[in-house]
Amino acid sequence: MTKQYDVVVIGAGPGGLTAALYASRANLKVAILDRGIYGGQMNNTAEIENYPGFEGIMGPDLAEKMYRSATQFGAEYQYGNVVGVEVDAQGLKHIVTDNDEFVTAAVIIATGSQPRKLGIPGEEAYSGRGVSYCAVCDGAFYRQKQVTVVGGGNSAIEEGLYLANVTDGVQVVHRRDQLRAEQLLQERAFDNERMRFTWHSQVTAIVGDERKVTGVQVYDRQTDQTRTVPTDGVFIYVGAEPMTAMFKNLNITDDAGWILTDEQMQTTIPGIYAIGDVRQKQLRQITTAVGDGGIAGQAVFNYVAQLKHAGVVING
Repeated sequence: MTKQYDVVVIGAGPGGLTAALYASRANLKVAILDRGIYGGQMNNTAEIENYPGFEGIMGPDLAEKMYRSATQFGAEYQYGNVVGVEVDAQGLKHIVTDNDEFVTAAVIIATGSQPRKLGIPGEEAYSGRGVSYCAVCDGAFYRQKQVTVVGGGNSAIEEGLYLANVTDGVQVVHRRDQLRAEQLLQERAFDNERMRFTWHSQVTAIVGDERKVTGVQVYDRQTDQTRTVPTDGVFIYVGAEPMTAMFKNLNITDDAGWILTDEQMQTTIPGIYAIGDVRQKQLRQITTAVGDGGIAGQAVFNYVAQLKHAGVVING
């Protein structure tokens, strides 16, 4: 089935929802296309403390508020897994999903990123059986148990603090001798008696029995020794990778897969924009995604207006 819109936003995180709000408020016919629930990674965040207007808000609650705001002017939410995007001779974009095809004048890519994996023995084998990338999703399974967090950035420490509230203890394994997280998070972590730190070390394997994880192999970079540390669960936060495989044919990414844009969020292809965590940029936060979304939402209004003035028929 082919569906026609002025703008299709691929991805329903904070950036995508903001872009849909701006574009639909400008009286464009807008679809928000996602393969899962709206909100993106906000749904995996226990509490958000750095979004203006809220002293603290649960991630799923903020996602719900943003969704209601994004759809108030008629933007339509559509489920679908995007498998490819093509541009025809008129400049119209054809988005192919596993069920439908969308034809649109403009595309806003807001697919975000996904957790980077360690690529070590046991990681895939025990995924869902002790290996996780989301403390909010899986932390409740580890009440009265010991867990290991791998990483030293904001995500690792934020999720480690969350886990410290629901488990008996959290071991943080970090390859350096100091954390990269914000100072406030570091202070909270060091003050939490349930959190302990293993420095200049890395997890080299995840071990277990037939059912679940029982431990991690930890390599000490200073002593050049490896030891097995008992643990009931492993939560991995070592960075992110862009979700751009479905756009590879468009040649709009850098070598690492991040999408390149100008200040208007436009890629090298007219009418294709990218926002939020999928972009090549320094800071990936809800606030920066929302800013990107506002810029792109206004930019697509101008782009679609030019096409309609030129007589290009998009819908109707």
